[in-house]
Amino acid sequence: MWSADEIAAACFGHYDARLPRRGKPDPAREWTQLAAVVRVGEGGEGARAAATKAVVAMGTGTKCIGQPSMRKTGDVLNDSHAEVVAKRSFQRYLLHQLWLAAVQQETSIFSPGTEQGTWILRPHITFVFFSSHTPCGDASIIPVAEEEAPPCRPLTPELAPRGGSLSSGGQWNEKEAKETAAGPLSKRAKVAAGGLARGAACLSTLGAAGHPAAVRSPAQVMMDVHRTGAKCVPGDMGDSQQAGSEYHTVGLLRIKPGRGPRTASMSCSDKLARWNVLGWQGALLTHFLQRPVYLSAMVVGGRCPYSQEAVERAIVARCRHVLHLPDGFQVYKVKILQSDLHFNHSRQAVEDSRLQSQGKVVPCGAAISWSEVPEHPLDVTSNGFKQGTTKKAIGSLRSRSRICKVELFHEFLKLVAQIPQGNLPGTLSHTAVEEMGVLRSRWWRLPLPFLCSTCGVPWQEPTSV
Repeated sequence: MWSADEIAAACFGHYDARLPRRGKPDPAREWTQLAAVVRVGEGGEGARAAATKAVVAMGTGTKCIGQPSMRKTGDVLNDSHAEVVAKRSFQRYLLHQLWLAAVQQETSIFSPGTEQGTWILRPHITFVFFSSHTPCGDASIIPVAEEEAPPCRPLTPELAPRGGSLSSGGQWNEKEAKETAAGPLSKRAKVAAGGLARGAACLSTLGAAGHPAAVRSPAQVMMDVHRTGAKCVPGDMGDSQQAGSEYHTVGLLRIKPGRGPRTASMSCSDKLARWNVLGWQGALLTHFLQRPVYLSAMVVGGRCPYSQEAVERAIVARCRHVLHLPDGFQVYKVKILQSDLHFNHSRQAVEDSRLQSQGKVVPCGAAISWSEVPEHPLDVTSNGFKQGTTKKAIGSLRSRSRICKVELFHEFLKLVAQIPQGNLPGTLSHTAVEEMGVLRSRWWRLPLPFLCSTCGVPWQEPTSV
């Protein structure tokens, strides 16, 4: 058993202890977001036995590059939002675990599957995703409610809904609740009295342990929604941008906002929804896995705008119409929780610690990647390349992030090259590759040396065939 607060505490502790000062925000004026993947294993017999928890991948960041800066060579990190950095760091971890199992034949999170060359997660091993803030995009379109009537009975601090507070007299302080939830967002447009008749919409939020609150907040009327900066995908229907609660249209695909040229990176809500169907392992590792790697739960940090309904809609509900998936794939019913603990380097926390006269805070320009791997676990980037990269060095090997597309492809090639042909999965066999039009030679060994040479990866002959 584990709780949302335990997951959050493990991630915050790992951030403080294992991530270097380089790449972290200046707490006096900068903020960032944090995401991580936590491996959870059974701690013993009985339902109440404490589960073992270990952070295996972590990422920080808030930036993504504009479309003109993207490169076909795959040597730039297009999206440096914390959720994406953590996911790509997790792929490094999975690649290493597959190497341990398939090449070294050492203890790993994987055990052999029933099909040739494939692997499955060992029983009783699950993964939990943590994000210090609600993902950008559809999950961030959250109702902002206004008090309509007093509660049925006074609330105690233990029963107060997350994001609100009690006044000294024990009464619900809706104004302070809205300020806490909205943070630095601008004042919301007030709708006319007729707009209030659209109906009451009480915000339903689960507690840290995932159980519904025992007592609801006062009856509320939806006045507006928290705005997301993510823009609708061109060609799709857009937001109505009407005043109040109908400003956004929910359920749409969106592109991350950015200062300067328009980005081509999908919002984190859209990416999380995709991973919740296709798995977190990525297309390359799908060759080796008999079943996708799904994350069993998602925990969102405290002191940020949050709606259980909005997150479930964005990540799970809007994909339920997806049918005819390949064997093993599904629209996974991920468990969604919120922690009461908050991230000390979040925007809200940094703003709360500053005086108004000190000016506004800005997002940190760097992103940090950490993976539980023996070699080079840390990677600090800025503007898609390793931090400190000059314009002259762009395109060189030393400028690449270890989680960019081409570097992850290199690691995949190394893994394939060290596995005997007879032990490779069917999708990587000579026949399968030839059918895909990649292999144009009568010897199976030729494509890998060729691919390795073009990518700058040293080729090693397999020890046996």
